[in-house]
Amino acid sequence: MDLFTVSFFGHRIVPEFREAEERVESLIHTLLLEKEYVEFLVGRNGDFDQIVSSAVKRQQRRVRDDNSALILALPYPTAELRDNLEGFEAYYDEIELCSAAAGSHPKGAIQIRNRQMVDRSDLVVFCVDHSSGGAYQTLRYAQRKKKEILNLAHFEGCG
Repeated sequence: MDLFTVSFFGHRIVPEFREAEERVESLIHTLLLEKEYVEFLVGRNGDFDQIVSSAVKRQQRRVRDDNSALILALPYPTAELRDNLEGFEAYYDEIELCSAAAGSHPKGAIQIRNRQMVDRSDLVVFCVDHSSGGAYQTLRYAQRKKKEILNLAHFEGCG
């Protein structure tokens, strides 16, 4: 099977939520139609993560749900995960904990997790419109790794 992995990163706050959501949905729709199997790697740290997760679930229902997986990639186990494991398992197709990040300081752990997500991705999608913060640092890392990058902030909606 030809596996295509996409990871998503963005700022915690997306001012033009609906416009960003439309762009993400269009991309996911296309990927579900064109790729044999797609892994969608997402976090759970802000607006953009919420946009992506919801869009993947909607497009899986509308287009097809047999050629993709929505994977929640966490840097470490959280109280929210522990207290709501059944709900998380019902929503996400898989939940991954980044073992390399587990013993790190929380901010450092997120960056370690982000880099692992980038390393395994064929396409890295961003919603980054300013040059600071963790999402921006991850964008720079993806550029250094010469990954295929799509920054939705170059369009209306992400900044």
